Amino acid sequence: MILTVFKRIPLLLSAALLAATAQAQTFSLDQVAARAKALVDQPYQKPVSNLPPVFSGMQFADYMKIQPRSDKFEWRDQKTPFKLAFYHQGMQFNSPVLIHEIVNGRLQEIGYSTDRFYFGGLHFDKESTARLGYAGFRVIYPVNRADKEDEVMSVLGASYFRVIGRGQVYGLSARGLAIDTAMLSGEEFPRFTEFWIQRPAAGDKQLVFYALLDSPRATGAYKFTLTPGQDSVLDVQARVFLRGEVARLGIAPLTSMFLFGPNQQSSRRNFRPAIHDSNGLAIHTGAGEWLWRPLNDPQNVEVSSFEVTNPRGFGLLQRGREFSNFQDLKDRYDLRPSAWIEPKGDWGKGSVQLVEIPTADETNDNIVAYWLPAQLPAKGVPMAFDYRIHWTTDEAAILKDEVGWVKQTFHTDGELTQANLIRSFDGTTALLVDFTGPALAKLPAGAPVKPQVSIGNNGELIDAQLQPNPAINGWRLTLRVKIRNVAQATELRAALVSGSKVLTETWSYQLPPRSDVQRTF
Repeated sequence: MILTVFKRIPLLLSAALLAATAQAQTFSLDQVAARAKALVDQPYQKPVSNLPPVFSGMQFADYMKIQPRSDKFEWRDQKTPFKLAFYHQGMQFNSPVLIHEIVNGRLQEIGYSTDRFYFGGLHFDKESTARLGYAGFRVIYPVNRADKEDEVMSVLGASYFRVIGRGQVYGLSARGLAIDTAMLSGEEFPRFTEFWIQRPAAGDKQLVFYALLDSPRATGAYKFTLTPGQDSVLDVQARVFLRGEVARLGIAPLTSMFLFGPNQQSSRRNFRPAIHDSNGLAIHTGAGEWLWRPLNDPQNVEVSSFEVTNPRGFGLLQRGREFSNFQDLKDRYDLRPSAWIEPKGDWGKGSVQLVEIPTADETNDNIVAYWLPAQLPAKGVPMAFDYRIHWTTDEAAILKDEVGWVKQTFHTDGELTQANLIRSFDGTTALLVDFTGPALAKLPAGAPVKPQVSIGNNGELIDAQLQPNPAINGWRLTLRVKIRNVAQATELRAALVSGSKVLTETWSYQLPPRSDVQRTF
């Protein structure tokens, strides 16, 4: 995962906001937006580390020894199911964030104290922590059992945050904003620099908090409303201001990891059939089409754009989450949620962009997806983006039974069965696509089902075979293709239809270019 540091907002601005809020007895997104707009006309202040060497030089294992004390959770003495815990500074988290509590419309800073943490046997001079602070926070809520306090949200590193629901474990992350991802000029990582968290009442099932975002070329104000549950939901209201030219402005970005799976097998022996937090990008276009793009771990950075006007939804999903598909008892990829972005209102013209970055192991997030507006406003003109993020393990429910979906994609060498029944490789590439879902299962017996298949100029479709797959109560499409130049990407699309009716989402697949093989058919 790419993580960056936080910065502290000038105390003069914070004091002004505190005074204004105390007088008004209210707090709202408009106030944070006014802060964000004011920052546009001020020089960007790069965060300065306040960490002593004993903390800045930590390895990850030592940093993880610093854990919050449950008896010191914020709101421990309040009659609310929500609690707050905090992340200590350390490693690259070398500049503190300001965290305020909103109580009856008034603000009060939640002060730093070493008493909130266990330090796991780490030895340091207590004087070295005198001017430290918090790197982020955690939201605690009994999502699994009424008598068990569970961490349901983590806010740590630049504008990153993660959420889980019942029975889930942390996987992919969301971000406040992405700037120039996968650009040769380098990516810019905006930071949440200050938070205001509403103290919940005893019966509240939601937690509301606000965040101020800052970076060299953008600022932003955010309101988050977290609703933990079977599938936790996070409602986001974002007000973004540009303070400089941006080539790619990623709205509602998601960051995940894909190392290998059935569509791209591991080159090394591994007892795990798959390692990934997500295995595909799903898109619901404004025109009503559903798209599914299986993920790759490419040899070079690959950027794919899907033009969409007024998207109805997009997300990075974990399909085929049965434990047998992963066999990993330690990391439990089968329990990691999908994240589905549901825009509120019309977002206009733009595209959903997918970035796939090479990675050698599962410790690096190498997948990014976001909405890219077609046009950006002038400096200081606000952009409003409201959306809901569903953190779910029920991927089928996202499609609402409108169409069938791709359960799995398999990539292998093409083969033919000879007269002596022995299978022989024929030099083609084979792709097997399993479609399933109620839309297919409810088809009347004998209903005509046909595939619609297309392939880009770099490939030739040799054969397409469709057959029922009773194991999943669906269908299997087997494609054999010849790639003309393996050093170039090859795009394929397929869907199942019955007459003029589209039965499934569109499988949109890319065979990424390969630099290790120079074979041309």
